[in-house]
Amino acid sequence: MPDSPARQIRSDPLADLIACPRCDAVQRVADPGPGERVLCLRCDHVLAAPRQSAGKQIIGVSLAVLILAITATTLPFLRISRAGLAHDSSILDAALAFSASPLLMGLSLLLAALIVFIPALRAALSIYVLWPLVRDRAPWPFAATAFRLSEALRPWSMAEVFAIGCAVALIKVTDLARVEFGLAFWIFACLVILVPVQDGLTCRHSVWKSLDPRATRGAGA
Repeated sequence: MPDSPARQIRSDPLADLIACPRCDAVQRVADPGPGERVLCLRCDHVLAAPRQSAGKQIIGVSLAVLILAITATTLPFLRISRAGLAHDSSILDAALAFSASPLLMGLSLLLAALIVFIPALRAALSIYVLWPLVRDRAPWPFAATAFRLSEALRPWSMAEVFAIGCAVALIKVTDLARVEFGLAFWIFACLVILVPVQDGLTCRHSVWKSLDPRATRGAGA
């Protein structure tokens, strides 16, 4: 009986190449260990920086971001009072301030997405991508697409820009009326801090390696 043909194992010769997102230099790098960093040979930009148990930390931070984003939209953000008249405003009220005009409805929806919905969506996508990886299981369906979408939305997550705009506006409003911070203001302040923490903990090189079907499970945890 003839021997069965040997199974061919193909390797990707470009698997260990990384293009620097800052200077576009393409270089061949080895996988760093936990706590180690890979720097670009041209501009010293950090290309990979895996951390021990970073996946669980990112899931925890992402879950906090998701909860805070939902809570901040349901509670009063600011209370403005003058001459016995008072008005409470939520984050969505501020984002949808132009919704009364049909021509500006799109602008209102875009503003609401930039300051609340996109950060919440990115947090949900991070949990979806990393949950099976930290449990040493195969990625869920479309995990690579979900992570790619999360990375594409990263420049459009502008909660901190909204916070800076509010700070500038409040400086001018305090001369005209009394301004009181609602609970949603402090919740949103925590959200603004946690979003960059989430991005700082994420080693994108490690996540992509873990999403590779040929990679060993748990590499991104």
